[in-house]
Amino acid sequence: MGLVWLVPIAGIAAILLAVYLIRDTLARDKGTPEMQDIAARIVEGANAFLRRQYMTIGGLAIVAAIAIGVVLALLSQTDIDGDAVVTSADKLGMGWRTAVAFLVGAICSGVAGYIGMFVSVRANLRTAAAAARGGIREAVAVAMRGGAVSGFLIVALSMLGVTGIYYAYSADAKAEIVPFLIVGFGFGASFVALFAQLGGGIYTKAADMGADLVGKVEAGIPEDDPRNAGVIADLVGDNVGDCAGRGADLFESTAAESIGAMILGVAAYVAATKAGLPNAQVWILFPVVMHAFGLLASMAGVFSVRAKEDEDPMNALNRGFYVSVVVAVGGLALATFMMLGQVVGNPGWLFGAGLVGIATSIAFVYITRYYTEGKFRPVQDIIEGARTGPGTSVVAGTAVGFETTMSTAVVVGAAIWASFWLGGHITFPDGSPVVHGGLFGIAVATMGMLMTAAYVLAMDAFGPITDNASGIVEMSGAGSAVRAVTDRLDAVGNTTKALTKGYAMGSAGLAAFLLFSAYLDTIESLKLGQLLQQGVAVAQATAQAAEFRRVDISVPTVFIGALLGAMLIFLFSSMAMRAVGRTASAVIDEVRRQFREIPGLMEGKARPDYARCVDITARAGLREMIMPGILAVSLPIVVGVVLKAQAVAGFLMVGTIVGMLLATYLNNAGGAWDNAKKTIETGTYIPKGAKEPLKKGSAIHAAAVVGDTVGDPFKDTAGPALHVLVKLLATITLVMAPLFL
Repeated sequence: MGLVWLVPIAGIAAILLAVYLIRDTLARDKGTPEMQDIAARIVEGANAFLRRQYMTIGGLAIVAAIAIGVVLALLSQTDIDGDAVVTSADKLGMGWRTAVAFLVGAICSGVAGYIGMFVSVRANLRTAAAAARGGIREAVAVAMRGGAVSGFLIVALSMLGVTGIYYAYSADAKAEIVPFLIVGFGFGASFVALFAQLGGGIYTKAADMGADLVGKVEAGIPEDDPRNAGVIADLVGDNVGDCAGRGADLFESTAAESIGAMILGVAAYVAATKAGLPNAQVWILFPVVMHAFGLLASMAGVFSVRAKEDEDPMNALNRGFYVSVVVAVGGLALATFMMLGQVVGNPGWLFGAGLVGIATSIAFVYITRYYTEGKFRPVQDIIEGARTGPGTSVVAGTAVGFETTMSTAVVVGAAIWASFWLGGHITFPDGSPVVHGGLFGIAVATMGMLMTAAYVLAMDAFGPITDNASGIVEMSGAGSAVRAVTDRLDAVGNTTKALTKGYAMGSAGLAAFLLFSAYLDTIESLKLGQLLQQGVAVAQATAQAAEFRRVDISVPTVFIGALLGAMLIFLFSSMAMRAVGRTASAVIDEVRRQFREIPGLMEGKARPDYARCVDITARAGLREMIMPGILAVSLPIVVGVVLKAQAVAGFLMVGTIVGMLLATYLNNAGGAWDNAKKTIETGTYIPKGAKEPLKKGSAIHAAAVVGDTVGDPFKDTAGPALHVLVKLLATITLVMAPLFL
């Protein structure tokens, strides 16, 4: 139990280190006055959007918290063990505690998103200046350290938030009930993350599509050209979507998955307590201790990144990732053998399960790199397709996206099978089997995969920081030599953003099974309590409650629930992409109007009205995020109220599987299209039988730009929003489970 102290120590250390990195980043050279002017416009636009977005989300969150508190206070609930009926006062307490946890999770998720944006809109300018002054090496250091601020603070906030609420609620509630009360924290985080990812994703991709189609395809001017009215909105969008949205997304991931693992530890805790075994709380607190070791591992990884001028910057980032992995393995060994060694007779099996999770994270890094980097076959297939026009480029990218689902399904399936098998071998010190040991093995694997979350999030923020740096360099007229440096970093940033999406979806796949099992545990326990309250004998009640763990798809209501779960994934994605299309059309019309009506704009003698495009995308992003978000929150509740608990299980199971695979398709197809375009622009791809590389500005490049435009809402709006949706379905069904009975 002494290792629990590592949680506040690692959390505080991460916060202090993040403060140091902020000071270090802000103290660096800010470049020329022209660079500073462009950067100031990005900061202004990002701040204005996030203020308006979080005011909207905040109002929705308060309404949701009140509804949760009232509904749960009115419902008949029982002790999680089923050994005592909860009184009216207790029911009221459980309701408001869940509501308070929801609000805390929502606030922390919002703070996490704001932190991601705050640092990125300042690190971008310093990265541009570093590229102009010191080249690749210094620019990589600035961008990576700026991204690390988000990684450290977001994971620390998640870990400290979950642990703090656990101990606050443990003061006057049974330890086995507390994880079910703090599910609200994960739901609040998911709630805010969904709207933040949707709003930011709609904003960034509408601006990007509008700027690219009119500027690069129609007007034939470079990307990020200062004559293009949509460029500032595009650069703002990188921050509010890829930084703020992704920050909220990964905060929600670490929180929800920790809580799911804690709930699965409850069964072992109860059995150990009844047997009189010491330190039984280890079963519940082990997940947050693993996060603490993961934070330390990520710190080691970030500070080991040293780029060389003559190498691919991706190699430097990969070295840092593998340093994080090695340190994480050491932390996993300490946590399993020292902490779980007190309550498990053979902790080596759980160490193996944790290694499965770490290996899964590495597998997803390789899978995503293969499908989205320009030096591999999938992206080159798309480039070859672009040689015969935009239609064949789109077909090739679609095929690549569909192909990626196979590797995702195989890796996630293998990880679940292996970790379940390993966990199934664990026993208590007296040799008796651990209740749900296989499921706890999956929980340890999920935590193992998330141990490098802070480092992966730093790599993710590296992408929009370097993208913005390229835009600042282009718009400030810093010169082609500096732009060549930032273009190299931008291409790497495209890959790191894709890696994060693959990593997030992989962890969501493991966590989805984890949270689905936690939902079945919750329903079984609540049903047992109801039956005992009705006077049913213990043996009979236990047998009847156990039936709720069996989800039979041949039952009509369960099949309908499953069908609606699959439908939600496609309808939600459709609504998100239509929102991008409508907003992009408005941006395109505005950029065309300015080229047509502002005298001297095309010749560079006049300045476009950047603020107009920023305002169009901001208003549309806020308006368009509401309906998909409400659909995602309300449909599982409607299914549960109308079709009941087991139909929700079918809804959750099938919705999760379809969401995971569709997100994989959207993320990787979009990333491959983007890097096909980037590969042509860097002049590094020579087609088979040709002597010269493909050139920027050619017909083939224009076809690749069309493919990239199709992929934009795939990879940066619908795909990332599905990550959040998959986990939101699990957390909302956990919180509202009493309503479904």
